[in-house]
Amino acid sequence: MLKYSKQFYGLSLLLALSFYSPPVYAQATAPAKQEAGKVPFKKTDVMIPMRDGAKLHTVILAPENMSEPLPLLMDRTPYGVDGHDSDGLNAAQKELIKDGYIFVFQDIRGRYKSEGKFVMNRPLRENKNDPKAIDETTDTYDTIGWLLKNVSNNNGRVGVFGISYGGWTTVMALIEPHPALKAASPQAAMGDTWMGDDFFHNGAFRLSYGFEYVYELETAKTDTDFKHDRYDTYDWYLRLGALSNVNEKYFKGKLPTWESFINHPTYDRNWQSKALDKIVTKPTVPTLNVAGWWDQEDFYGAMITYAALEKNDTNNLNYLVVGPWNHGGWARSSGSNLGKIEFASATSQYFREKIQAPFFATHLKGKGEFKLPEATTFETGSNEWKTYDAWPPKQNITPRNLYFQRDGKLSFDAPKQNSNDYDEYISDPKHPVPYRHRPIQATYHPKGSDWRTWLVEDQRFVHNRPDVLSWETEPLTEDITISGQVLAHLFASTTGSDSDWIAKLIDVYPEEWAPDMRMSGFQLMVADEIFRGRYRKSFAQPEPIKPNEVNEYTWDLRWADHTFKKGHRLMVQVQSTWFPVYDRNPQKFVENIFKAKDSDYQAATQRVFRSPQFPSHLSLPVKTK
Repeated sequence: MLKYSKQFYGLSLLLALSFYSPPVYAQATAPAKQEAGKVPFKKTDVMIPMRDGAKLHTVILAPENMSEPLPLLMDRTPYGVDGHDSDGLNAAQKELIKDGYIFVFQDIRGRYKSEGKFVMNRPLRENKNDPKAIDETTDTYDTIGWLLKNVSNNNGRVGVFGISYGGWTTVMALIEPHPALKAASPQAAMGDTWMGDDFFHNGAFRLSYGFEYVYELETAKTDTDFKHDRYDTYDWYLRLGALSNVNEKYFKGKLPTWESFINHPTYDRNWQSKALDKIVTKPTVPTLNVAGWWDQEDFYGAMITYAALEKNDTNNLNYLVVGPWNHGGWARSSGSNLGKIEFASATSQYFREKIQAPFFATHLKGKGEFKLPEATTFETGSNEWKTYDAWPPKQNITPRNLYFQRDGKLSFDAPKQNSNDYDEYISDPKHPVPYRHRPIQATYHPKGSDWRTWLVEDQRFVHNRPDVLSWETEPLTEDITISGQVLAHLFASTTGSDSDWIAKLIDVYPEEWAPDMRMSGFQLMVADEIFRGRYRKSFAQPEPIKPNEVNEYTWDLRWADHTFKKGHRLMVQVQSTWFPVYDRNPQKFVENIFKAKDSDYQAATQRVFRSPQFPSHLSLPVKTK
C-alpha cells in the first residue's frame, strides 16, 4: 500500500503521527506554560493561485510566538498535506525544532485538494514565452512569490526540501529558482524513473512497485490502494501472467503512466525529458543531496542528481551525504540499525543534528559558519563516517577485478583454465527467483511489509537454488574497503533471444560471528543491479540476442562505501529473475514486452563464462592505505 509507505518514508515531510517523518523544523519563543516543551504552531489552510488560474492547496504552520521574522521551509508533495499539525511537527524533528521556521506543505497540482491536472513527473514546459504555461518549476516559483507577500513575519528567505517525489520537486525548483530561494535539500530524488529509480532499472520493469504505485496515484486524486486477493503477491503476480493482461483485467487503458509504459518501453524522449540529470544545469543555491546505501526506491536518482549538479558547480554549492539507510531512513528513528544490520551509532540522529540542521540554519538564518565537506558518507562494515573531496573518491583508489573461477571460487587472480569453462542454470519464467523472503506482502501493505528492508535480507534464502550461481572468496586475511562505483562484466550466453542478468556483490559474515551468533554466515548485499540483455548496445534501440552466442554485458551495480572485514568473504551471485519486483523477461525477443502474450514466455539455459577468453568479473574501487 503505497500511501502507507511513501508517507512512512517522509515524502510529505513531517506528519509523524501518520508516519510522515522527514526533516522539517520549527521554533518560536515558547509561551510561559508550554506542554512538555512543545512549540505551538498556528495552522492555516490556503488556496494559492498559479499563473494559469489553478489554485494549489497549501498548509502553513507558523509558530504562535515569534521573537523575530523567520524563514520559510517548504515541501511540495503528491501525498496529501491535510494531516500536518502542531503535534506532528513537534514529534517529527526534535533535533531541529529549536532553530525556528515557518513550515509550508503543498499538494502538487491535481492531487488531493489542489486544482488542475496531475501529471506524473511532469516534464518542463515547452513554451516558456507563454505566460500561462506551467510546470513544477513555475508552480514552486509562484507559490514562493505568494508566500513572501502574504505570510506575516517571514524574513524573505525560503528553503525547499523533500524526499522521493518531494526530492524530485525540490530539484525542479532549482531549475528556474525564485530569487528568495536560498537553500535546497533534494533527498532520495526520483532522478530517472527509467534508468534506475521507481519504474525501470536498465530497461527491466519494476512490476510490483510500478503496478501498485501507478494505481495508487492515478486512480483518484487521493491515494487509492489496489486490493490483491492473495497475501503473498509472488503468487498474485505470477497468476497475472504477461504484462498485456494488466489492461485487460484491471486498468482498462485508463491510467496515463501505465499507458506510457506500453507506448514508451525504451529510453526515449518521454523518459529523458523527466530525468533530472538531463535537465538540471548548474546549482545556484546551496544544495544538500541526501541518499541511503540501501534505498529500495531512489538511490540512483539521488546520486545522479548530485553528479549532474557537480559538473557545473563552480561556486562550491553542491554537497552529498550518504548514510546506511533505506528510503527516507535518515528522517526517522535513530538510524542505529537497518533490519538485522547494526551500525554502532545513531546515524540518522547524527545527520539531523550535525548536518541537516546547521545546513538550513546557516543559509536561511545566517546562523554560524557551517562548512560541509564535498561528500560525507557512512562507510558500512567499519561503521565510520568518512569525508571526501569528491564522489566517487579520486585519491587512494585502485580498480581491482574480482574474477569468477571454477568450483564456485572467487579471486582477484585472472582465470587460467580452458576457454570453454562456464557455469550454467535454467531460467524458467514459471518459477522465478523471489526478490525477498516469501510471503511477499503488497509493497505497502497496511499491516506492514518487508519491502522497506529487503535489500539487507540474508541472501542465503536463494543461495544454492539451481537457478542462482554463486562464487565466493576464501576468508579475508585483511580488511578490504571499496569506495565508489562497482561494475559488472559478464560474459554469458542464453538459448533464448532475450535475457535479464542480475549481479549481487555480497559480504559473507564468518561462520562464527562473535558479536551476534545469530548473524553467523549472514549474506549481506552491498551492491546489486539488473540489466535487460536486449539493451546491451543501446537503451533506445533494443536488439535480440543470438542464441548460444557469448556476449559481454557491462553494467553499473551503483556505488558503495563498504569494508569487508578480516575473516569475512566476498561473494557474487548471478541470476536471471528477481520477482515480482521486476517483471519476468519472456526470454524470447518480442518488440514490446508490455504487449507480450503468455505463450511468449519460455525457459532458457544460461551460461556464465569464466575463462581467459571470457573472464567474467566485477570491477571494484579498492581503497588503498
